[in-house]
Amino acid sequence: MVKDRITQFRNAGISNQEIFSELCFCILTANYSAEGGIRIQNALGNKFHKLTEKKLAQQLKKLGHRFPNMRARFIFHAGKQKGELEGRLRACDPKQMREWLAENVYGIGYKEAGHFLRNIGITNLAIIDFHILDILARNKLIKQQKNKTLSKKKYLEIERVLEDLAKKAKITLAELDLYLWYMETGKVLK
Repeated sequence: MVKDRITQFRNAGISNQEIFSELCFCILTANYSAEGGIRIQNALGNKFHKLTEKKLAQQLKKLGHRFPNMRARFIFHAGKQKGELEGRLRACDPKQMREWLAENVYGIGYKEAGHFLRNIGITNLAIIDFHILDILARNKLIKQQKNKTLSKKKYLEIERVLEDLAKKAKITLAELDLYLWYMETGKVLK
């Protein structure tokens, strides 16, 4: 399942509209659920950039999102950077792109930026959420994190632990993330 999912990410060949839809999916999943984000993305398709902020908030509320107004605002502002996003994806290396996303796109931090980049085929960035933190702590690879919101410094420190683990397992960080997620949730989503 993991290898199939990674192949789907790598072979996506997605259009600029689909790239933006995937960014919106990642904005939606922060402090929400992947299943909910998938459901909303399927319902809206490539309409994210066509709706006003108010109409998008109404749609998100109707579709059951936990934070419809805030996510609509984040997506609406991200839409203003759509052209720059597309240009940067072609010009930046993955870590520079993640940094740009975290600094310039409302609602996107390191985790969501890594998630977005993984979903469009980039495999060398960690996606560190509370599931991953819990697994690493249970296996004594890191100390238990009191705060599930990580500073940039702490995120990069934990990413290095994951890089070492992926290297030992001879897999990419994207594959490792999906295996760990499966261990914790029993699911391989996106």
